[in-house]
Amino acid sequence: MPEKSNSKKKTILAVVVLAVIAVVLLLGYYLWQNGGPNWKVPTILTKAPYQAVFLTNGQVYFGRASNINANYVNLRDVYYLQVSQVLQPVDGRKEPQPQTAVNLAKLGISELHKPKDEMKINRAQIMFIEDLDDASQVVKAIEEYQESLK
Repeated sequence: MPEKSNSKKKTILAVVVLAVIAVVLLLGYYLWQNGGPNWKVPTILTKAPYQAVFLTNGQVYFGRASNINANYVNLRDVYYLQVSQVLQPVDGRKEPQPQTAVNLAKLGISELHKPKDEMKINRAQIMFIEDLDDASQVVKAIEEYQESLK
């Protein structure tokens, strides 16, 4: 009688072990397909560089990218270029001449719908991503903006 009990316990143990392995494999596959867990690490601890994310529609966003190899790339601390035409008077002419002004804008500040300072960008819409050097004019403008908030 004890042999049947041991055999039954071994069978139950084998089934439990296989179930745990299946759950771990499924979870691993899910995380692999979706870019892993979306835990936020404070920027102060990571000191991640800024990236420029170039989209297929011509828009460029600047920020700290994560999950770069996932279906959706996360971008936080987001900035973008805002182009506007300004009419400037020119000496000797009656009509003011248009001049283009380019400004760096912070996501969530000037938009009517007030988005959060994070984007999830479909990987299919991204042409390429570049790391920005600390000496970049964009990075310097971002740092100046952040200093002005203090």
